[in-house]
Amino acid sequence: MVPLASESDTIMDWGVDSEYGELTDVLLCRPDHFRWLATSAISQATLDSEAKFDPDLGLRQHAEMVASYEEAGIRCHFLEPDSALPYQVFARDSSTATPNGPVVLLPQQWWRRGEYAPVIDFYAEREIPLAGKITAAPVEGGDVVIVEPGSVLIGCSESRTQEPGARQMAAFFEAHGWEARIQQLPSSFVHLDVLVACLEEKLAAVCSEVVPAGLIAWLRAKKFELIDVPEREAFELGVNAISLGDERVLSAAKAETLNAALRARGLTVIDPDLSVFTAGGGGAHCLAQPLHRERLG
Repeated sequence: MVPLASESDTIMDWGVDSEYGELTDVLLCRPDHFRWLATSAISQATLDSEAKFDPDLGLRQHAEMVASYEEAGIRCHFLEPDSALPYQVFARDSSTATPNGPVVLLPQQWWRRGEYAPVIDFYAEREIPLAGKITAAPVEGGDVVIVEPGSVLIGCSESRTQEPGARQMAAFFEAHGWEARIQQLPSSFVHLDVLVACLEEKLAAVCSEVVPAGLIAWLRAKKFELIDVPEREAFELGVNAISLGDERVLSAAKAETLNAALRARGLTVIDPDLSVFTAGGGGAHCLAQPLHRERLG
């Protein structure tokens, strides 16, 4: 990885130290070139069905999501869409936010490799210092979940994020005194954030039918309350939500179990229809990369 940016280089306190501190700035990418590809078991199931891709519906759904962020007072920033990168709309995967700024990642599939270019351009043009670059092996942002300040969870399925890259990512956090847990996951669920979402302090959504028992025990040892989402709903991105902070969560309309559980706990749930994207393998969490959250640690 490249060295950390010095404090003197930092224009703004870019970065995050949790998944649930108040979100002020988010990175998105408009779905100008999005289409369904066989990127995972989830999207393959869509392609094997009789579902028809509707690009206009995708544009409308994405615009509604953007409006939800803006109505919540969150500044939206956008990658430049590239016609060669149909899955670039899932802005979570080309970089990841850390307490020291963004780290540029390395998607595994060849049709996503080039996503490094527009994301580097974005950070350079806005003078946002990079905290690092993954070089050892593929790492995708959906596999990096900051559990709480001082602790990060990194998913590794080998079909997407691979162990040498996961170790490099873990070492970056560990160098700053963080605990980093690398967790092996079934490749059919693509990324860690399809199975685990940290949505408030000591509150996480999980799919216990799929998540290894050791990970459940690790979260419980940290005193997390767990909302259990059925495997069928998790496969349809029913865990894949993003906290906006201040007891607000952006989810998706079809995430019925999660949305009901969050509302029962008094949280505000914003749940636009994201069906064009969940059918393609990604939900609200996949579609957004936090650039800045209020620090909790």
